[in-house]
Amino acid sequence: MREIAEVLRRWRAAGTAFAVGTVVGVRGSAPRQPGAAMAVAADGEVVGSVSGGCVEGAVYEAAAEAIRTGVPALASYGISDDDAFAVGLTCGGIIDLVVIPYPAHGPGTGADDQRAGERRAGVALDAVLAALAADEAVALLTVVGGDGLGGQVAVWPDRTAGSSGIAGLDVAAVDDARGLLAAGRSGVRHYGPQGQRRPDAIGVFVQSFAPPPRMLVFGAIDYAAAVVRIGRFLGYRVTVCDARPVFATSRRFPDADEVVCERPTAYLDRTVVDARTVICVLTHDPKFDIPVLRAALRSPAHYVGAMGSRRTHADRLRRLRDSGVAEGDLARLHSPIGLDLGSRTPEETAVSIAAEIIQSRWGGSGRPLRVTSGRLHADPGERADLAEPATDPATPSAAVD
Repeated sequence: MREIAEVLRRWRAAGTAFAVGTVVGVRGSAPRQPGAAMAVAADGEVVGSVSGGCVEGAVYEAAAEAIRTGVPALASYGISDDDAFAVGLTCGGIIDLVVIPYPAHGPGTGADDQRAGERRAGVALDAVLAALAADEAVALLTVVGGDGLGGQVAVWPDRTAGSSGIAGLDVAAVDDARGLLAAGRSGVRHYGPQGQRRPDAIGVFVQSFAPPPRMLVFGAIDYAAAVVRIGRFLGYRVTVCDARPVFATSRRFPDADEVVCERPTAYLDRTVVDARTVICVLTHDPKFDIPVLRAALRSPAHYVGAMGSRRTHADRLRRLRDSGVAEGDLARLHSPIGLDLGSRTPEETAVSIAAEIIQSRWGGSGRPLRVTSGRLHADPGERADLAEPATDPATPSAAVD
């Protein structure tokens, strides 16, 4: 939808009725992926594409019908013996679409017979279009199956706009949408009639308008390879950086999105770090890790962790203080890195690091769920009573020397 957002804003401002067809699922080979959108205005103007030309004619008719009736619709297109070239995909795949109408008047105003679903969809659409214009990260949640078809919610990390029309579904789906948004991912989730997480009844498509967050791994050691793999699994765009050309190679880190042979501080100075960035320093060498940690702790990065024993950590804190790092910045340092899982292998240590990153993102206590209470997916502010007491310095950790 991002590529057609400017036209949609123009149509909304002009009070033009239109419908948007969005790809919500792909099976097999298909020219466009989920999130691809095509919009049709009441006067016949068309923007966007859902298949590169294969089924646009059929989608046009479905959109015109949705504008006429005001009723959202689902449609699937794929190869068939009779009409493969008429309304099918010549590449042999199948695409699933949802077609949602938006009325000529603005959301929440106008005639008494305006459909409640149209009002909800309009509120969410306007919010998403405004967020895209402001370059804000936002997700659009759309009900694509069961009751509430076409209901939409705009989701930010701290607020929402619109409603699916089903209270329980709003709670569960918004939680999941925030997780997908944080990872820069889109996808379909399924729920029961009251928002239960189960594979039936109601399908919800979440489209995230945000790039994947970044994970910067400094230190091309064996443990780094495991951290790279789990970082990719969590949805991060992972970069490995090391000044040693023998170690900083794509062959050693095939799962990394980028391998950089450069001094860590030089790379960190020239790369973009934002509030979603995760930085893992695994160098074990003060001449590398002290300068890069000093820069990382002054950056807006969400998480900064450093590997090492408690003895290494104590020496590291002393060196950082001597180099002028403030106590407030030092408090941001996760060192020794990871949660206390009793990890031994590089893969187990990577799991403990990933667990701490997830905990820092969502505010979990790190305790077994069987000994906690309250909502499983509570917001960070709701978890204050679950805070874990500080770990005894003698307790073993996942860190290594």
